[in-house]
Amino acid sequence: MSTGTDPLAPLAQLPGVPDAVAEVRKAVDRLYGHRVMRRRAAEVTSESALRGARASAALAGADWPLEEVRRRTDFSADAEARTVGAALRTAAEAGQLLSIWRHSPLQVLARLHLLAVGDDEPAAGRPRRAGEGAEELFPLELKPVESVEVEAVDGPLPALPPAPGAEEVAARLDQLSRLLVARAEGQGVGTPALVVASVVHGELLALRPFGTHNGVIARAAQRIVLIAEGLDPKAICPAEVGLAELGTAAYRRALAGYLAGTAEGMAAWIAHCGRALRLGVRESTAVCEAMQRGMV
Repeated sequence: MSTGTDPLAPLAQLPGVPDAVAEVRKAVDRLYGHRVMRRRAAEVTSESALRGARASAALAGADWPLEEVRRRTDFSADAEARTVGAALRTAAEAGQLLSIWRHSPLQVLARLHLLAVGDDEPAAGRPRRAGEGAEELFPLELKPVESVEVEAVDGPLPALPPAPGAEEVAARLDQLSRLLVARAEGQGVGTPALVVASVVHGELLALRPFGTHNGVIARAAQRIVLIAEGLDPKAICPAEVGLAELGTAAYRRALAGYLAGTAEGMAAWIAHCGRALRLGVRESTAVCEAMQRGMV
């Protein structure tokens, strides 16, 4: 990669992507300008992490009410509890991994997997080896929230290809890591944060580098990218909430577009991630409004 180049730059010019980037930037800037952010930004960050984790766990099959997630302390009782715990732990530590992410994204991904599965798992913190498979990404179909206008989904959901083998995973992870480190060193800094975060998110879902919790890890990595790229430095925009609201059917269709690798498919994936992020902004705006009224 030569200095000043960025292979992601063409994605930012795909039809509809500049508009998605502009809409996200406008929404995020409006949230950051909310008067509550001057005094209670840390509380908004904590609430965003909680709500984002709840939504990420829901997308992985553990759809618990927010208050249940808030009050529980034991996340080891069963598979759903462990999924919620994994999402909470990765969301809580995402912001603390920023300095490592800038020079070693793969180390951060390993740390996220270790956080998700715990120290007891033999494969904790390492990518899949030859012959090892990965769990399904979408074990549960969620219905969209009624207040969200979604396009009608007709016909069967697209079949997703199997996870690539360990050798391909290693090569593509290395390529992704090199790209991200180069950006941290000042190369390709003009590519919008939404595009970079969408690619990291989509690539990790495509690769499914670990045996378990790949969806949770991909969404946590997206959160880290949004912080690192400066779009959401305080981590107050839970895109996971938006993904859950839009539903797993739409999530899966958008991912199929990314996996196809066509210009249309990539543009649709970035636009989907942008819409989810704007819905996350709406969620945190509601939190700020509740704080302003003294309800929180």
